[in-house]
Amino acid sequence: MPNEPEREPTLAEMEEEVLVKGQEWMRQQLEQKLQEQADRISQSFFPPGRTAGALSKKKADAAKQRGKSGNPN
Repeated sequence: MPNEPEREPTLAEMEEEVLVKGQEWMRQQLEQKLQEQADRISQSFFPPGRTAGALSKKKADAAKQRGKSGNPN
């Protein structure tokens, strides 16, 4: 009903809202830390300007130059 006054939330409802928002905030913080760590780790494997695909292509090109193929038969 449109004329009914909005009721105030109970303390239990407010507590639940705070807990849910706190959990979401913590999840976002952990996600950010994990992404930063993953980025640092990947940089040690793939220096800037290089990617896993670029390294695989270089290996394939080198194998061609040596006359080797990926097929053992």
